[in-house]
Amino acid sequence: MLFSSITFLYYFLPIVLIVYFIAPKKIKNLVLFLASLIFYAWGEPKYVVLMLLSVGIGYLAGILMEKFPKRPVMIVAVILCLGFLVYFKYANFFFTNLNYLLKTQIPLLKVVMPIGISFYTFQNISYILDVYFDKVKVQKNILYLATYITMFPQLVAGPIVRYETINQQLSNRNHQIENITEGIKRFVIGLTKKVLLANEFGELCQIFRDSTEKSVLFYWLYALAAMLQIYFDFSGYSDMAIGLGKIFGFSFPENFTYPYMSRSITEFWRRWHISLGTWFRDYVYIPLGGNRKGKKRQIFHILVVWFCTGFWHGAEWNFILWGLYFALLLVVEKLWLMEKLKKHPIFSHIYTLFFILISFVIFNADSLTEIGEYLQNMFFLGKSPIVSKEAFYYLRSFSGMIIIGIFGATNLPKKLYEKLKGSHMVEKSLVVLEPVLIFGALLLSTAYLIEGSFNPFLYFRF
Repeated sequence: MLFSSITFLYYFLPIVLIVYFIAPKKIKNLVLFLASLIFYAWGEPKYVVLMLLSVGIGYLAGILMEKFPKRPVMIVAVILCLGFLVYFKYANFFFTNLNYLLKTQIPLLKVVMPIGISFYTFQNISYILDVYFDKVKVQKNILYLATYITMFPQLVAGPIVRYETINQQLSNRNHQIENITEGIKRFVIGLTKKVLLANEFGELCQIFRDSTEKSVLFYWLYALAAMLQIYFDFSGYSDMAIGLGKIFGFSFPENFTYPYMSRSITEFWRRWHISLGTWFRDYVYIPLGGNRKGKKRQIFHILVVWFCTGFWHGAEWNFILWGLYFALLLVVEKLWLMEKLKKHPIFSHIYTLFFILISFVIFNADSLTEIGEYLQNMFFLGKSPIVSKEAFYYLRSFSGMIIIGIFGATNLPKKLYEKLKGSHMVEKSLVVLEPVLIFGALLLSTAYLIEGSFNPFLYFRF
């Protein structure tokens, strides 16, 4: 079930909200837990068992760490959690590559990767490690832990919510009307990003892929469209998750803070998929030694973390290359480039956007061969003409949407909104106008969902 679907918006979510707010405080977590199981089971009911098994591992690990030496219990629990992830997500990748290298014929597993397994596995591990490092107390109420791990608002698309972030909220959370209205607004903004912007850019990407008249201009247009699609899709889902969290009384961390305004790749990764970056920083980079063991070890730690970051996104070589690509850029910045970037803000912004754009050509590719083909043609090394009629046609057709996308990827709309709110007269008008605009955006998104069939779910690879 997708957030951007009629089934979710007008059947599942209203029913869940009615039952949740009618229910007494004592059973609200139970309602949310059961709703999450239904949400997850909608497309693949058999994998609910796997998710519940993960919950059981996390719960038992916490209990056992109180009674036995922590370290062995933690190691076994983390290995079990990662074992599920490796089996369902990565096993066929390893077998395929072994078959290619060794000329063997190891049969591939007949498994389908459960959607959301990367997210709930990392959340479960965060609980286990938080208990191990004494950041939180053991959760002895299995329902509370199950609610945390299975929570549908951020189950399949993030952000990755660490246990210590919402530990207190599991037993005591705020259901004030201000939070609920803010949550609704945030959800609709995210839905609008996904349906009205990301899907449109995604359609342009698909048009390019289907085209038989590719040109250099068209390759660059595709790269820009992919860059905008991924941002508005990912940040849109994060907005929807954060909004739903507010409605249910939770405070989820921000996941995207205008990353395309960055002036270095280092800054970009402080703004892009923040929950994933901080997870790897706190649970991999720092435990490895971070920057405390000299430059050479730091470079090695960066390579490890960014290999893992890329591989986390999908069991394909393009994701590994994508992660190592950023590792190289980050190392170059740390060792040499950062001070120069600080002195030249305009150049630094252009530099950052250029390498981000190239990165999403890698990210969005179906194979290493395709990456080579696309980059060759983008830089005049392929056989494609510089321009084509088709490229000009779609550039004109999507120019308005591209301008809106570029503008929307900055903080300018937010600044404009805050400036308008500074006027007493405008602020009074917004009391009426804002709900109308939010409702209008919801209706428009609904109309697009009803009429359009192009509504890709990018997280199926994660």
